[in-house]
Amino acid sequence: MNTTSHPSNVPALDASAASPAYQAFRLLHLGFVAAPILAGLDKFFHLLVNWDQYVPSVVARISPIGVHQLMMIVGVIEIVAGIGVALKPRLFAYVVAGWLVLIITNLLLIPGYFDVALRDFGLFLAALALARLSRQFSRA
Repeated sequence: MNTTSHPSNVPALDASAASPAYQAFRLLHLGFVAAPILAGLDKFFHLLVNWDQYVPSVVARISPIGVHQLMMIVGVIEIVAGIGVALKPRLFAYVVAGWLVLIITNLLLIPGYFDVALRDFGLFLAALALARLSRQFSRA
């Protein structure tokens, strides 16, 4: 780690490829580009899972469109979020974190999906970590 101090006496982060913090940034950046895009695309193809099962009955009842069409809109949003993280991780990591809060809330409305909500809470924390690391390692 580079110990050159900033004016605030906080050690500067080493941006070299060997830096663990930089490697963490790159892993999270790649992951939060790939995962939303792949999950978003799969909303159209259902190769991974039938995503329609993740719509709570209360949402299905009040939605003016069908469940499958709703999930396709979700898929488009996820694809845009993944592309956004690729281009502007400083901003879109927070967008993805907010999206994950909505997903967690959605999952808590469905009995039997609390384990998936917990997993997505971990993803939420990782998205926040990416946002923070992006301040140091991303210009966009």
